[in-house]
Amino acid sequence: MADSTVKPCFVIPVYNHEGAIAATVESLREFGLPCVLVDDGCDAPCRETLQRIADAEPEWVHLQVREHNGGKGAAVKTGLRAALALGYSHGIQVDADGQHNPLDIPQFIQHSAANPGALVCGYPVYDQSVPMGRFIARYLTHVWVWINSRSLEIRDSMCGLRSYPLARTVALLDEEYTGDRMDFDPEVLVRWHWRRYGLIQLPVKVRYPVDGVSHFRGLQDNWLISAMHTRLFFGMLLRLFRRPRKQVAA
Repeated sequence: MADSTVKPCFVIPVYNHEGAIAATVESLREFGLPCVLVDDGCDAPCRETLQRIADAEPEWVHLQVREHNGGKGAAVKTGLRAALALGYSHGIQVDADGQHNPLDIPQFIQHSAANPGALVCGYPVYDQSVPMGRFIARYLTHVWVWINSRSLEIRDSMCGLRSYPLARTVALLDEEYTGDRMDFDPEVLVRWHWRRYGLIQLPVKVRYPVDGVSHFRGLQDNWLISAMHTRLFFGMLLRLFRRPRKQVAA
């Protein structure tokens, strides 16, 4: 049975996707949910585009501005905190570049309403547009996620289409360190799994990308992801010597 107290909104981290963001936001209109846009220190063209979108429909779009670029993880955390402060119960994270198919979103809304304490996470079903190098690299990360979680439960740790229960997620973020850039998505899932919180995983179609802009920084982000896996690995070892945490109801 759906929980009538569930009040979801969209959370979209944005960094210099001025060519795609208007279409991405428009594709969400039919769902009738508020939208929290996070300007992650964008350059002037994108910042102006985001301000126009917010000014045109202030009842629907809330714009949260970060003065300096902090990375995808930092922007998502800013958006989730803002959504909680605005009174919403769930933040449905959507990438700004149009990778995600809006037809997949209703299942996230439905599962969050039926299981309000669970994190609902997508796992990708790719078309031919996926770069092979990125496809292989994702699975290297998945192997480390399986090691650090000591489980095969997490099917994909990097998909950006998720529905976060805001109160539970913000509490986790307040209590534990998580990365601020591309390392955030897999790290928060592992830490969520460690707490034995509910996790629902759904297939989603992914395409690459609408505006041709990728903010993955090869050397820097690969180093941050390696450092993230290292700290999770040692965290996993420490947990082996602790009393197991009981399963928390979703």
